[in-house]
Amino acid sequence: MQAWKEYQDQNKDRFLDELLDLLRIPSVSADSKYKGDVARCAEAVKEHMLKAGCDKAEVCPTAGHPIVFGEKIVDPALPTVLVYGHYDVQPADPLNLWHSGPFEPVIKDGKIFARGACDDKGQMFMHIKALEVMSKTNTLSCNVKIMIEGEEEVGSSNLGKFLEDNKEKLKADIVLVSDTSMISMEHPSIESGLRGLAYMEVEVTGPNRDLHSGVYGGAVANPINILCKMIASLHDENNHITVAGFYDKVQELTAAERKALNDAPFDLKEYADELGVKEVWGEKGYTTLERTGIRPTLDVNGIWGGYTGEGAKTVLPSKAYAKISMRLVPNQVSGEISDLFTKHFESIAPAGVQVKVTAHHGGEPVVTPTDSHAYKAAAKALKTTFGKDPIPTRGGGSIPIIALFERTLGLKTVLLGFGLDNDNIHSPNEKYDVVNYFKGIETIPYFHKYFSEQ
Repeated sequence: MQAWKEYQDQNKDRFLDELLDLLRIPSVSADSKYKGDVARCAEAVKEHMLKAGCDKAEVCPTAGHPIVFGEKIVDPALPTVLVYGHYDVQPADPLNLWHSGPFEPVIKDGKIFARGACDDKGQMFMHIKALEVMSKTNTLSCNVKIMIEGEEEVGSSNLGKFLEDNKEKLKADIVLVSDTSMISMEHPSIESGLRGLAYMEVEVTGPNRDLHSGVYGGAVANPINILCKMIASLHDENNHITVAGFYDKVQELTAAERKALNDAPFDLKEYADELGVKEVWGEKGYTTLERTGIRPTLDVNGIWGGYTGEGAKTVLPSKAYAKISMRLVPNQVSGEISDLFTKHFESIAPAGVQVKVTAHHGGEPVVTPTDSHAYKAAAKALKTTFGKDPIPTRGGGSIPIIALFERTLGLKTVLLGFGLDNDNIHSPNEKYDVVNYFKGIETIPYFHKYFSEQ
């Protein structure tokens, strides 16, 4: 509608400045030293909700970081969209790899560089600005509820209780999420599924103290050496995961479904060149799109132990550690996979060491229907603003709360993301293209319009 576009064009500079201000708040949920900043960010989000037109907005305390909730009720008889996003961000480490300060946003070559630019401040803020566009032009065609949490990057451990305690407050017809990506601006897409997650930490202990590597080396098991061997054994020569029972419930796609997935535009050489690798790597018998969308994985996210400071220290360490994540696909259950991994890892430990396995957080895989009214409304919205039909894809990441929405609130979700795979989320130099930010604000009102037409 012309009124939406005119209002957005008139306020583009302010919309961008407000996002940059939000990105300056280091709302790192994983690090307790940022607790005050996380709380400050929650208050800022609440104020933006109110200015955008919410009838009311509040910061809701939890046992961890707060959840921000706001709503704009036009008419209780109209459909209601529950928007979900998160204002917390990943740690910025390693800081030396950033080209500019992670919490000092800069715009270069049309891209916003800052931690949280895409994941998820830039994307969740599109919904607040889209609400403002609709509210200020009196064109809001359905009710909107917005729930923005502060613990997504650490597993959303308190969101489940919030859902249970606030079912009436959160009552809606659909959940709308922009915490995903699309293929490109030339090839808009909608993710119709996400992988689940099981996140583990392992500890290997050898001697009761650090030892001189000359005096004891070769006579006592080195926990780092042992840990490396154990990790290496978790994949076979075909990059197949060796944990017993790991694949028992994996849902296999039909040949037609696999073909449809691989029909999406994808340039393997361009993909490898952009990452700076000579060739791709993964489970034998599957394409890159299949490996990242429909196959489970097991990856080491961090490994440490012994001396890592400047210079040399010839030490045989007492302990070694690793963090390991497993991405899961439909029919796999995070708790079951965590148990299988724990039993397997303990079973392969040699007698010279002790092993401790800790399950951190997890989430279930989800597949969203592509024939629903909500999905069709999202597809129509994208076609309206991009001029072409979006391509359904499978996302490789995880949003644990999506399965919880369905289980607790009985609501399906539409994943209307505007990020790109090369936005460096969770990495140094995270970015979000300015054009994607504004395209999201332009598109979201059309979703509300088309969704209300049922």
